[in-house]
Amino acid sequence: MTDDALRTAAQTSKAWPFEEARKLVKRFPQGKKDGSPVLFETGYGPSGLPHIGTFQEVLRTTLVRRAYEVLTGGAPTRLVAFSDDMDGLRKVPDNIANAEVLHANLHKPLSRIPDPFGTHESFAHHNNAMLRDFLDRFGFDYEFVSASDRYNSGQFDEAIRGVLRNYDAVMGIMLPTLREERRKTYSPVLPVSPSTGAVLQVPVEVLDAEAGLVRFTDADGQVVEQSILGGHAKMQWKVDWAMRWVALGVDYEMCGKDLTDSVTQSGKIAQALGGRRPEGMIYELFLDENGEKISKSKGNGLTIEQWLTYGSEESLGFYLYRDPKSAKQLHVGVVPRAVDEYWQFREKLADQPIEQQLGNPVWHLLNVTDEGAGAGDKLPVTYGLLLNLVGVLGAQATRDQVWSYLANYVEDARPEAHPALDTLVTTALAYNRDFIAPTLKRRKPENGEAAALAALDEELAALSDDATAEELQNIVYEIGKDPHYGFEQLRDWFKALYETLLGSSQGPRMGSFIALYGVANTRALIAEALGS
Repeated sequence: MTDDALRTAAQTSKAWPFEEARKLVKRFPQGKKDGSPVLFETGYGPSGLPHIGTFQEVLRTTLVRRAYEVLTGGAPTRLVAFSDDMDGLRKVPDNIANAEVLHANLHKPLSRIPDPFGTHESFAHHNNAMLRDFLDRFGFDYEFVSASDRYNSGQFDEAIRGVLRNYDAVMGIMLPTLREERRKTYSPVLPVSPSTGAVLQVPVEVLDAEAGLVRFTDADGQVVEQSILGGHAKMQWKVDWAMRWVALGVDYEMCGKDLTDSVTQSGKIAQALGGRRPEGMIYELFLDENGEKISKSKGNGLTIEQWLTYGSEESLGFYLYRDPKSAKQLHVGVVPRAVDEYWQFREKLADQPIEQQLGNPVWHLLNVTDEGAGAGDKLPVTYGLLLNLVGVLGAQATRDQVWSYLANYVEDARPEAHPALDTLVTTALAYNRDFIAPTLKRRKPENGEAAALAALDEELAALSDDATAEELQNIVYEIGKDPHYGFEQLRDWFKALYETLLGSSQGPRMGSFIALYGVANTRALIAEALGS
């Protein structure tokens, strides 16, 4: 497939990365006229440990960036991951060790607070390093930019002067949006206290915009006149966002639904500063298993490390790709399904025409062409089935044990021959140990169920060792449909199998499970159930 054919198909694709990228194409049909890169930005507040909600913004923005490059035939682009580490710490996160260090430094810039973990120059440096490690692991092409570096080095000074020159216009935008009480103390500028080092929320009087000189009352009651250039202040959030857009020349930035009002006001401020609001998408927020918004300070979201303990990198990207404008729960319970759905889409990719490929999440995640690596791959065993196998083996199951059972079902069953499956063996063992094994409880079969299990055992005893999963499934079906055993619906029989043999109310396709676990081992399970 030629680049022109790909570009033509992309122009009408309804995949959301292309729909987003077409907004930018209207601004820059073939890139910027001066040849400079179109700038994509993602923002991160390092007041808590990075979680998947932080990571997803970089992934999704990268997908839009790639889509834009396809649509423009390779126009130059950049991606900046911006850390707002000049922000004052307003609340100590619940999930931080040595929290007393943070309590003692409340309201100071995050980059000027000691690292409670004792490994980095500051709390912000620690969290920034974690974020960069995550992004580097996934191979993102990005430039890391720190607010503190830009403020302290003076690189934001000219933009700050712009805020002071247009102080009245900025106040005119912001004051109507505030409650009466807040208007009395609001300032676009948050000076850093010379006495405490805290970021102050106090009114300021602009004395000299070019010198950056302002007057304010410090926390100790002293009236202070000082320049706010060179890291002696930061801008209030919405003003800071607009100032950053203008200073860096940001062309695209997405954000969560909770920042909808901020986008509107910051866009107006950017215009007042002589700039332009970037294009962007407002996405829905992730929720925890209780339906509550994920928060860095609460620590109620999944970390990337947690996802990768129980699922694969590919499944994480897949889950984050899907339906960005729909709210989704984000907890360990969604991981297994995400793994299996990713592989379902990956298997389909190679046989799809280009129009369907561009709507396939895996195309965007692999960034493939028709020769792309990974298209058409499939797992020999679903993750769901693997979890059922490990569940039967118990919490103490080992990798070698699982691979010995996989030999019943998988050709050339060696970890080296199936590296993707081997990764999932490891994650399945962890998932079973932490979430499945503690909940499994096999119940005693009732009369009709016991008779059906005995019949299944008799059928299995008569089988040859090379019986296929389909043949085994047909045997299970026929027993469940036999009115002699009293199952009103076939699903009642399958539920009985799951609850008496596997200890769960849900389970796999039984023919596949028996083929994987082995006929003899399955008969042993039936014997245990009947003996109970």
